[in-house]
Amino acid sequence: MLLNRISDLRLHARSDSLLTVLTAVMTLIIFVFATLQAVGISVFHGLAIGGLLAIIGSMLFISDNPTALVLMSIALVANLAVFLLRIYYPLAFHLHILAGAWLVIAVTLGIVVAQAVFRQGRVTYHRIVGAILVYLLIAVAFATLYIFVGLSFPGAINGIAFEDDRSLASSVFYFSFVTLTSTGYGDVVPVHPFARSLCNIESIIGQLYPATLLARLVTLEMRGRADSSTTQPT
Repeated sequence: MLLNRISDLRLHARSDSLLTVLTAVMTLIIFVFATLQAVGISVFHGLAIGGLLAIIGSMLFISDNPTALVLMSIALVANLAVFLLRIYYPLAFHLHILAGAWLVIAVTLGIVVAQAVFRQGRVTYHRIVGAILVYLLIAVAFATLYIFVGLSFPGAINGIAFEDDRSLASSVFYFSFVTLTSTGYGDVVPVHPFARSLCNIESIIGQLYPATLLARLVTLEMRGRADSSTTQPT
């Protein structure tokens, strides 16, 4: 029993450290690769695909759920296909494929990371970083939904041209984070009722998530300390 417990602790420690790796990779994709692609350096779409490979590799150690691995692999193949099709066959539905792939990535990775962050046990630095990653993935998921709304209803969001160009990812990420944090600069405005509803939902989540997160992590830390004190010899 003791050896099994030590093995579980080592496995959890390894998966916890990968939460920080995943957060670093996703931060690069959202705030660096998308931005540099927006200014005309298209090679960073390829780097984003490399980032997805790193994410999938990390997921193998965090979760043994085959469904999650299959969904992430499909999303990776979709990104690679669009990257190649943009070169040889410029088609109108590239954005639909990319938005769908990144929605799958955000939801699947978000569930896997949330399970690792909010499981029982002591709260570590890496688990706190993982909770930040969940917050980022919420913004990514809503960014993809804004793309679907913008493509389905032209003019639904003023300030963003929903065309297959290099700046779209950076623009929707910007709008999503502005909405999630309730910053509201006013340069990008939702007009269509569907877009406004999504903004309302994202704003509410952006307000509730930090408070809920703090309460949950405090509870887990207290339980972890209580369990440690009961297992220590007197």
